[in-house]
Amino acid sequence: MATDCEAWLNANPVAEDLSDSFLSGEEDNGGLVVSNKNINNEINGNWLSASSNSIHEARLKAKAKRRLRKNSSRDSGRGDSLSDNGDMVRGTLVAPTSPKSKLLDRKSRLGKGRGLPKKGGAGGKGVWGRSGEVYGPEEVDAKDPNYDEDQENCVYETVVPPLDERDFEKTVTPIVQEYFEHGDTNEVAELLAELNLGPMRTEVPSLAVSLALEAKASHRELTSRLMADLCGSVLSHSDMEKSFDKLLRDLPDLVLDTPGAPQLVGQFIARAVSDRILSKSYIEGYKGKVDCEYTRAALDRAAVLLRMSMGGLRIDNQWGSGGGQQPVIQLVKEMNLLLKEYVLSGDSKEAERCLKDLEVPHFHHEFVYEAIVMVLESKGEKTFKMVLQLLKSLSVSSIITMDQMRRGYKRVYMDIAEINIDVPRAYFILEQFVDNSFSVGIIDVKIRDLCPCRGRKRFVSEGDGGVVKLESY
Repeated sequence: MATDCEAWLNANPVAEDLSDSFLSGEEDNGGLVVSNKNINNEINGNWLSASSNSIHEARLKAKAKRRLRKNSSRDSGRGDSLSDNGDMVRGTLVAPTSPKSKLLDRKSRLGKGRGLPKKGGAGGKGVWGRSGEVYGPEEVDAKDPNYDEDQENCVYETVVPPLDERDFEKTVTPIVQEYFEHGDTNEVAELLAELNLGPMRTEVPSLAVSLALEAKASHRELTSRLMADLCGSVLSHSDMEKSFDKLLRDLPDLVLDTPGAPQLVGQFIARAVSDRILSKSYIEGYKGKVDCEYTRAALDRAAVLLRMSMGGLRIDNQWGSGGGQQPVIQLVKEMNLLLKEYVLSGDSKEAERCLKDLEVPHFHHEFVYEAIVMVLESKGEKTFKMVLQLLKSLSVSSIITMDQMRRGYKRVYMDIAEINIDVPRAYFILEQFVDNSFSVGIIDVKIRDLCPCRGRKRFVSEGDGGVVKLESY
């Protein structure tokens, strides 16, 4: 199209007198027809000089070239060229296309490719492929320049770096503290097996013992069981001996936090010898080599306990089995002994301490039940007042929670019919005890109103005509 226009301009030079009608140049059969109206050197009533004609001529040529360039770029993708009005220059008539349609065209503007969507339509930027698509193993290409024959025989394994001293305490301390809650030695062994302890392996028993020194007696018993179960499976006997050696060396520092550390460490040593974790000659190996008084006290304590074990003392249960690990029958016996000792001594502080040492806060309702039953079976007012005072003290100090107190009273309400068989005045005593408990703030109104009352028959007076009425005692 541009070539035809240039040829036409060369063959037909623009006349000196062209009007503005060329701007709307009429096209006929592919040629430009210029109107000869106002051919005289006059344009819109103005006479033009030669210089002005040349300027006007240059402007017309520039407009014509821009117009031809625009038409050629618009029709570059088609075989036939169109005019502005959509007329076919050559070929058949085709409707003009809008340049705005190019904006939504996803095909390559460079004319390359098949016009298919990227990645097969499986996502846009930052997406690896279709969702749920699983890639199979890639075959190794021997012709790859990065190919290495040694890579085919490689075995990849997960390598866990060994723990240093700082990471060891942060990692193992939560495991031991959690063990004090659940008491499962198998779980601790599995967690330690997953760690690369390395040279810190000998620090596990000493860390557990140092944590148990500041804990309860039941936790010390759990620690002794943990060391017995870990010895042989996770730790060796030499690791145990090195760990206890470290404990004896650290006794001056342990005494600062736990004054009774030498005696407690001596008990751990005696228990370890009894469980065959340490050899019997372990204590004898320190004779004549100890300068620290705390280490000497710990070894003396262990030696005394071992000599007593030969006379029948059981070291395997020296810490006791506190908490929920004790059988229910044993807990009930200890609570009864605690109540009897309190009635004889009258020391409520000692009773509170003994109840705490049992470490069964979930079973305190049994203590309330046994205390009330003792009041019902007693014959004097001394037991009545002392038990009432003890329950008041335990309630104020929150050793026995309100929920456990309610459960204990409700259990007595449920068994009062059977208790009444052995104690005829049980209903009367229970009603008085419940009223006094409410007055001192041990129980609330709801528990007081639930107290059962035994009905009995009686004649009110002769004026009632001998009518029998049912009333509470």
